[in-house]
Amino acid sequence: MKLAESLTLPCGVRLSNRIAKAAMTEGLADINGQPTAELEKLYGIWSDGGAALHLSGNIHIDADHLERPGNVIIDQMPTPEMREALIRWTRAATRGGNQFWAQISHAGRQTMKTVNPHPKAPSAVKLGLPGGQFGMPVALTETEILHLISRFGQAAQICKETGFTGVQIHAAHGYLISQFLSPLSNLRDDRWGGSLENRARFLLFTINTVRQLVGPDFPISVKLNSADFQRGGFAFEDSLIVARWLQEAGVDLIEISGGTYEQPKLLGIEGMDAAEPQAVAESTIAREAYFVDFAKAMKDVLSIPLMVTGGFRSASAMEQALRSGAADVIGLGRPLCVMPDGPKRLLGGMAILPKTETQLALLPDWLAGLRKIKMIRAIDSFAVQFWYYSQIYALGRTGRTDLNMTVFAALREVETYQKNWLRDRRAAFARR
Repeated sequence: MKLAESLTLPCGVRLSNRIAKAAMTEGLADINGQPTAELEKLYGIWSDGGAALHLSGNIHIDADHLERPGNVIIDQMPTPEMREALIRWTRAATRGGNQFWAQISHAGRQTMKTVNPHPKAPSAVKLGLPGGQFGMPVALTETEILHLISRFGQAAQICKETGFTGVQIHAAHGYLISQFLSPLSNLRDDRWGGSLENRARFLLFTINTVRQLVGPDFPISVKLNSADFQRGGFAFEDSLIVARWLQEAGVDLIEISGGTYEQPKLLGIEGMDAAEPQAVAESTIAREAYFVDFAKAMKDVLSIPLMVTGGFRSASAMEQALRSGAADVIGLGRPLCVMPDGPKRLLGGMAILPKTETQLALLPDWLAGLRKIKMIRAIDSFAVQFWYYSQIYALGRTGRTDLNMTVFAALREVETYQKNWLRDRRAAFARR
């Protein structure tokens, strides 16, 4: 069984099998961005679940640019309390003998207006989503760019010191580094914009900074879009070139994903506009695993391991992807919100993981026609995603899932929790 085989990364670290828990946003940090007992419980459960590699949700290097309320934040040297909280978290998350890597990120223009009405980004290009949840960004200065690169490095070093066994730089899904890579969101005319070489400079400088601080034996991964799937955006041809540069820079693993908030291919759903086709031949397996064909095309020119995340449910598709050389590691996300020991079950012979996403919708069937409206489609998609957020909450708080929760109830729970988190954070900082 290929899934059960080990894999040695270029830095020398060995993964005991080919299954990874992909990064999923948790929203369980306290108002200071500090890991909590809920995060310890959640990751202890996942650690017992059998995957060789676990990736944290977004750990942000700037408290003013969160992906959502409740993110863990490492934007300065940690207090003794923060350092101890990180150590407790990593100890719980590695108790099964697995790797636990910190996904380090900055949301850029994908920072919600409730967190920051005018977030920093490569250029002043507003996110193209209805509803007014995202404000007009402000273009970063040269000095700010260099400072952010140093923050990525500092965060990686702190993560190594507190027990993480590797790091992943988030350069996908429309967050800050992905914004630099895309010609749609990066309109700069200096050394950080224009040509692909310039647009990739932020990412490559970040990798070099991190490597200098963590050393040659510490795994560095990058989450990279195969494409943004937007007309005029970051295309597969660009991604292939950047992946080669990452290999030359000494990256140990590239995770292939795709899409942005505007075109959420990572969730297997259509965005506001039709997805831009990419010049990659489709295979049968791609009907289940969204990005496997992009990874296979990359493997033709790359030697470093690739992880593919998005859509995998059946053991047969995972085996096929591994045996065909399309992937070296299989990333699993949403299935582990409802079956946290899914990896152990797959390795024990389970044929297919739960496909709960096919049974979830905010709107009842008799109103399904309303999904043709762009605004309704966007709300429905994010509400379903919130249902998985609620399962993560339940696992962290009680150690059990709540599969009877409706999508509407989950939407209300998450919105209320995030609103209260922001309120409490503002009140606490106002008293200081």
